[in-house]
Amino acid sequence: MDRETEAQEIRRLGAAPDVMLGSVHAVTETGSLLAASMSGSQLGPYVSGAGRVILVVGTQKIVRDIEEGLLRINEYAYRLEDARAQAAYGIRSAVNKIVVINREITPGRITVVLVDEVLGF
Repeated sequence: MDRETEAQEIRRLGAAPDVMLGSVHAVTETGSLLAASMSGSQLGPYVSGAGRVILVVGTQKIVRDIEEGLLRINEYAYRLEDARAQAAYGIRSAVNKIVVINREITPGRITVVLVDEVLGF
């Protein structure tokens, strides 16, 4: 698709994909999922836009509670993402938007795959 002439259609398709594959920045011991974003483009599909969501998460992201998850986002993941964004794009990152998913009302819509190795940050 052409980004100049079909930008709105690209945005709509990205907001409601059939399947969304991604990750989160923290998983609490009680199962809450925390994801942060500079633009928020992946958060809408995680929350409700995607038909199915598959999240692949390294076990290093398991935290005690939401408070510890927010600390992990702001003190750990953000710093690494900021350095990555500066190296890749020459811009600073930011924690502009955070979503917390406590429970999904549609059975089977979200699948979390925990992997016992360091994946992402």
